[in-house]
Amino acid sequence: MSAIVDSSRDTASVADAARGSPSPQAKRVPGAAFDPIFKALLYICSGLILVLLLSIVILLFWGGWPALSHFGPSFYWSTVWNPVTEKFGAGVMIYGTLFTGFLSLLIALPMSFGIAFFLTEIAPLSIRKPVGMAIQLLAAVPSIIFGMWGVAAIIPLMANYIQPFLKLVFGHVPVVSYLFAGATSGFGMLTAAVILAFMVIPFITAMFVEILEAVPPMLKESAYGVGCTTFEVFRNVSVPYGRTALVGATMLGFGRALGETMAVTYVIGNANRISASLFSSGATIASTIANEFPDAPAGSLRNQSLMELGFVLFVISFIVLAISRMLIKSGVK
Repeated sequence: MSAIVDSSRDTASVADAARGSPSPQAKRVPGAAFDPIFKALLYICSGLILVLLLSIVILLFWGGWPALSHFGPSFYWSTVWNPVTEKFGAGVMIYGTLFTGFLSLLIALPMSFGIAFFLTEIAPLSIRKPVGMAIQLLAAVPSIIFGMWGVAAIIPLMANYIQPFLKLVFGHVPVVSYLFAGATSGFGMLTAAVILAFMVIPFITAMFVEILEAVPPMLKESAYGVGCTTFEVFRNVSVPYGRTALVGATMLGFGRALGETMAVTYVIGNANRISASLFSSGATIASTIANEFPDAPAGSLRNQSLMELGFVLFVISFIVLAISRMLIKSGVK
């Protein structure tokens, strides 16, 4: 009879658990009363991130709206930026931001692929760890340090050796001569792109390594089994398998390059003009804001134009990062 009673109690406990009713033992778990408080704190912390993001968007949009209303849509492609006459346009800054970003990717991608190939396919474990740690340390270097290094080391190198060499070799080639025209001062778009390339290489390389290590070993071993070399396995197996994610990682590095400020400000020359020459000075959205925002009175048309520049940079960065996350998510299974 007691066995039947115990069985019926067990059955009732199972039924209560199925209905979501806590058992008497669960009610007596120490700290269970704090679970709702802990969950509420987690919701608050997550909500603060959304509130912060939304407040930034509203601040930039609302602060720049008067300038956009004053100049109209031509603000986005106008190349005039004159605080004296209070005529402002974002064309030069948008061009400089996108141009230096794309140029930095052209420099960074081959190096990132080479480092990732070395770390995933060639380097022994005793070398892989120090090199991987060095990449992580390079990613932690502040932007202003890169700017100081650019002024002290890269600009003299560009002015005395690299720019004169490029002008001597390509300056008389009809198709590309316009890219290497002008004075070889060391400052300019090419120097800014070189600095940006060194800044984004650690991020792109780290993601490349993670993507390439996700390739199933069976695919690579099968390729080795039919006589493929290490480079052929990398080119025909590893890269095609993670192609979409690799493109997404590249876009993520591009988004990182778009928002860099101090390093670019030090070496780009900060001139409000558009030129096809890689040696010419220019400006980016971030460098213009860094240079002029402290001197722009609050509520002035100049301040409002800078706020609109910030909103444009936010939109561009958001689009690039959203595309990169979509590609990475679809490429890594």
